[in-house]
Amino acid sequence: MLSSAELKKKILKLLKEDEEFRYAVAGLIGLDEILKRFEKHDEELVRLRKDMVESFKRHDAEITELRAEIAQLRQDMLEGFRLLERHINALGTRWGLMSDEAFREGLRGVVEKELGFKVERWSCYDSEGIVYGYPSQVEVDVVVHDEKILLIEITSHAKVSDVYELKRKALLYEKTTGRKVDKLMIVTPYADERTLEAAKKLDVEVYTKV
Repeated sequence: MLSSAELKKKILKLLKEDEEFRYAVAGLIGLDEILKRFEKHDEELVRLRKDMVESFKRHDAEITELRAEIAQLRQDMLEGFRLLERHINALGTRWGLMSDEAFREGLRGVVEKELGFKVERWSCYDSEGIVYGYPSQVEVDVVVHDEKILLIEITSHAKVSDVYELKRKALLYEKTTGRKVDKLMIVTPYADERTLEAAKKLDVEVYTKV
């Protein structure tokens, strides 16, 4: 039986002298290297597959969470629209189906109850056209409170023109009665920014808490 040293010596001799043996050994070494590389690639592919699976899971979870948030947002928006619709319907029921005169009468009662004022209707024929620019019948609500005179305009939708009109009614009232108007007020459920700005400039109080 050959020793390890003798076997090694014989193999080296065969590699030098036997070309066919040398190619066979070289082929086996190359095949082994290829197999090792394949094995390494398989491990990398397995790891990559695991990473992709985990990534897909996270992606699915994020999409599920996003869908839930969108569904909740849609629900919140629907509730908000329903609430707004109920408020609009309530206002329509309370004020919109009434005539202007019925509306003013109803709101006049609100003013008396909430502000504690006794509202009286003052009427005068404006022969000089102070209010509208031509002779006409003019009416305005008057409140006498703590010996002070308040002129109140009650309307469903206050406009800039209402502010100027009330100011001219105050001039007519003072000229006709000889009494000074201490305060001007517009009572309305709605007044836009332009109306509020005009009222502020002309010292007219706008009361919208009705």
